[in-house]
Amino acid sequence: MKSEILPLIDALKKTVRRLKDNRSSYQWGHLGSCNCGHLAQTVTHLSKGEIHELAVRSLGEDWSEKALDYCKGSGYPVEHILTEMMNLGLSKRDIVSLERLDDPVVLKQLPEGERHLKKNKREDVITYMEAWVKALNQS
Repeated sequence: MKSEILPLIDALKKTVRRLKDNRSSYQWGHLGSCNCGHLAQTVTHLSKGEIHELAVRSLGEDWSEKALDYCKGSGYPVEHILTEMMNLGLSKRDIVSLERLDDPVVLKQLPEGERHLKKNKREDVITYMEAWVKALNQS
C-alpha cells in the first residue's frame, strides 16, 4: 500500500464512523450532509452548514457538477473544500463516483448481488466507503 493514500483511508474510516452514528444527519440533497458533504466535513473540519453555504454559492447543483467544474484558482467559495479533498489524493472522478456510488473498482469489492447501491441511502454510502477502503488497502 502506498503511504500517500493513508490519509484518504483515515478520512474515509472517520466518515464511516460518523455515518454509523445516527446522531449525524444524512440528507442526499443537502450539500453538507450528503455523500461528499460528509467526507468534506471530515477533511475540512467545517460543519455541514458551512460546507453547504460555501457549496451553494458555486456553480453546479451537486458535488458531481462542482467537481467536474473545479479549477484551482477559480475563486469560487467551494474551491477550498475541493482542493483539500484533492490534496488527499481524490480525483474529480472519485468525487463524482462517491456522489453516485458507482466506481467499478470500489463496487468490485462487494458481492455481485450487492453492487446496486442507491446514492441517497445512508447504509449504501457506508457500504461504498467501506468497500473503497478495502480497494485502497489492496492497491
